[in-house]
Amino acid sequence: MKRVWLIIAMCSVTLGLFAETREDFSSRRNELRVGWGDQLFESLMWHNPVQIATTLPETYTAVYHENYRHNQHIWAEYLWRFNYWFALGGMVDVSEVGWNDVTRNGQGTEIMRSKRKYFYNCVIMPNMRFTYFHHPNVNIYSSLGIGMDINGGTETNARGKKTDIGLAVNGTVVGVSANYDRWFMAVDLGGLTALKDKNTIFLAFSRMINVSIGVRF
Repeated sequence: MKRVWLIIAMCSVTLGLFAETREDFSSRRNELRVGWGDQLFESLMWHNPVQIATTLPETYTAVYHENYRHNQHIWAEYLWRFNYWFALGGMVDVSEVGWNDVTRNGQGTEIMRSKRKYFYNCVIMPNMRFTYFHHPNVNIYSSLGIGMDINGGTETNARGKKTDIGLAVNGTVVGVSANYDRWFMAVDLGGLTALKDKNTIFLAFSRMINVSIGVRF
């Protein structure tokens, strides 16, 4: 038990030595981070077929979307920290979903397989963050961003276009960052939504969980 308390004490001292002090903040207004976010929405909407016909005549054919690949969200963010509680900047987020079109007969036998098909979303937006708990070792915050989403890929939409542009909104309900000198790691909980109109939704509460690393300079 003494060893456990000793380890905790050593970790506390280490974090204290490398915490971000007020003097550090005044010379480190810039913040840059890169992160990863989940594709829960995409994996629920676009997934391998639940059932493939295997009891129909061989002359019957159908095309199935198979072998879905979800590449997750990769994003980068830059913020200028005006003070301890407010920061303003911008974010770029890129995600992709890929698959193959597979033609099968009524017995389930593969007849033809297409080349790789895919669609992507590229979100570009200004972003603002509000930090409501600031400590040299830990920050707790929320953020909001509104911008545009560029949706494209190998497929065409109802208007015959391969690329479309819509509105994008990203919100962090709660985010927590652990600071180590000028470096930090963060976990954000929120959601990213993008749509053209009520009938054309590109993303809906995607990227609910985010992890990132960053530097302040």
